[in-house]
Amino acid sequence: MSQQVSIRREMEHFVADLSPSDASDASAFERIDTTRPSQARAWNYWLGGKDYYPVDKELADMLELTYPGMQQIALHARAFLRRAVRHLAEQEGIRQFLDIGTGLPTVDNTHEVAQRVDPASRIVYVDNDPVVLVHARALLTSHPEGTCDYLDADVRDPDDILQRAARTLDFTKPIALLMLGVLGTVRDDDEAGALIGRYLQAVPAGSYLVVEDGTNVVKPQAAAQAEQLRDEGQVYSYELRTPERMARFFDGLELFEPGVVSVSRWRYEGEAVDGVPEEVDAFCGVARKN
Repeated sequence: MSQQVSIRREMEHFVADLSPSDASDASAFERIDTTRPSQARAWNYWLGGKDYYPVDKELADMLELTYPGMQQIALHARAFLRRAVRHLAEQEGIRQFLDIGTGLPTVDNTHEVAQRVDPASRIVYVDNDPVVLVHARALLTSHPEGTCDYLDADVRDPDDILQRAARTLDFTKPIALLMLGVLGTVRDDDEAGALIGRYLQAVPAGSYLVVEDGTNVVKPQAAAQAEQLRDEGQVYSYELRTPERMARFFDGLELFEPGVVSVSRWRYEGEAVDGVPEEVDAFCGVARKN
């Protein structure tokens, strides 16, 4: 069965099961565009998933030719998510997570990692890809002691997200704000910084900011070619930032060691050549609001 047929059938089952109060979710079914590539679905392809359309595979394959190693970036970014969430849950005692730009569900989603530490953890996922919405409803199931919710919303609308997330999360207690692979879609640095500031303003001291996004410093020539494709309108709009630009997002926060580094090197585990993993063009950081 083709990926497109498989996804279509899952969407049809999803819509058939909706109650009348789920009309807004049903509208997502109508918003799915199978002719334009999606960032979330391209990453699902790189991660070995099955929830993508031919147009997403074409985009992913084109980017892999332009920038060899994109799949490794995706895999390292996913491993960083696991390590960061586990650290915050085990070492910092965080029990609430707001994951903005979650992408399609795959192995070791945020709630799975957090609820292995404490089954009562509460997680809210946010994404604006209608295919993500379909799969989130089916796959993001919480442990009975905890809570899992999904919001069909855009990172650029913090007031809406914060208001709706408050139905699940207690904003008087620390929250980990995860923004992985999403700030690159906000190409202006000032706008991205203002959005982060609005989200951080809503959470109390003791909360955390986790950021990961694409950079252009490990393979600058390949990154420049990918940016040319973007500027020609051949791929989705995504800003590759230097680690220095990314570091400004943590201004005023307590940045954890080892600072803003490649996702492969943030508190890495296991053995690597010369004891240090190879850098990839996705950098990250974890910081505390005091």
